[in-house]
Amino acid sequence: MKLTRRSFIQNSTIAIASTGFSTVSRSQNSTNQTNVIVILLDDSGWADFRPFGSPAYPTPNVDRLAKEGCAYRNFYVPQAICSASRAAMMTGCYPGRTKVFGAHGPNAKGLDPKFSTMSEVLKHNGYTTAMFGKWHMGDQPGTRPAARGFDYSCGLMYSNDMWKYHPERPDFWGQYPLQFWENNEVTIEEVSKNDQKKLTTWYTEHSISFIRQQKKPFFLFLSHSMPHVPLFSSRKFDGKSGTGLYGDVMMEIDWSVGQVMNALKETGQSDNTLIILTSDNGPWVSYGNHSGKTPFREAKGTSFEGGVRSGCLAKLPNFIEAGSISDQSFCSIDLLPTICHLTNTPLPNNPIDGKNVWDIMIGRPNTKNPHEYYPFSTGSRFEGIISGDGRWKLHLPHNYRTLSLAGNDGQAGKYQQKEIELSLFDLINDPYETLNVVEKYPEVTTKLKTFADTHQNKFYS
Repeated sequence: MKLTRRSFIQNSTIAIASTGFSTVSRSQNSTNQTNVIVILLDDSGWADFRPFGSPAYPTPNVDRLAKEGCAYRNFYVPQAICSASRAAMMTGCYPGRTKVFGAHGPNAKGLDPKFSTMSEVLKHNGYTTAMFGKWHMGDQPGTRPAARGFDYSCGLMYSNDMWKYHPERPDFWGQYPLQFWENNEVTIEEVSKNDQKKLTTWYTEHSISFIRQQKKPFFLFLSHSMPHVPLFSSRKFDGKSGTGLYGDVMMEIDWSVGQVMNALKETGQSDNTLIILTSDNGPWVSYGNHSGKTPFREAKGTSFEGGVRSGCLAKLPNFIEAGSISDQSFCSIDLLPTICHLTNTPLPNNPIDGKNVWDIMIGRPNTKNPHEYYPFSTGSRFEGIISGDGRWKLHLPHNYRTLSLAGNDGQAGKYQQKEIELSLFDLINDPYETLNVVEKYPEVTTKLKTFADTHQNKFYS
């Protein structure tokens, strides 16, 4: 049965009360272990926030986060598509290992439970865990958040465009009602357009209530549905940016970041909480004025820099230098082992691919990336690698999509297919991947091609 707006709000209030959430401020957790908050945006462009870009809309709270932490300009995801990127971050495993490729639809199994998640390892170490927002790593009883280590959760199990109003395939996606879940129960049978306008606010309200209640160390995964299309902002942000709906959405996300930071300050937990803000991949440029910005080549759904390079901010006072900027490379698969190191949490029993890069994150001098390479893929196709130091990127020959005509106001544009030959790019001198230097640097090409062949044989044969 579909809930009315009033009954949903009433039920949400009851749920928060029954789980012990409240708006009463509490003191810092008694164990003094570091809290962890990961704020993940959906399809946000590298240049959507300062100090990475110069958007026309103001984002004072993200600006504050950057001034109090570090901006990492060479942060990567191993695949620029929703489910694959999220599963990689949460498990520390390449998509080739987990076989989570692309974007899963309704009722999909998603991430195999044999791969431990960040929430599971932290929960086993005594952390209280919560996930509010878009999940997109499984939509079956054994793969939804409640089964994957989260004590509390609410949100959508997959992308907010997988519904009957899809601009290109409404009949197909209309077969599946877009449901809103809370703590393993459906509380809205079919999310409406009006409900979508409240998603950012709902996720934020749950998050700050959760923060205010905690006396034990906690892990919060705030996974916004926005700015993935279809774009919606709440009434309080409609028209606020003066730059269009995308700007309104980004200003509301900025407000959300501020609410989280304020809740930490109010509860005395600012100095003991690691905050990481990033995006699952680059912008979905097909949607034109409803997509984010990146200065790099191509975008979401490709292994070029515009797809796999995301802006990343992190803050932890007394460890991460305030106002710093880092050009050292690391990847989302490194977050799980790095957070385990920081929190004295044992690594998963299953094999993982990420490595501890805490020394990179805190800017320790002369620190080298521990990886020889990072792999990139699109869907189930392995497409190339980047050297661990972030300088060299090798594309294997593959097809890719490139925008031929952008859409407008929520309508999708058109892509065309192109091919890239075996290509080597020097990202220090050519971050936009314009000049193939395979012939100029044959030794580098041979070395990376050997890594790529070994990786392909191990994970894709």
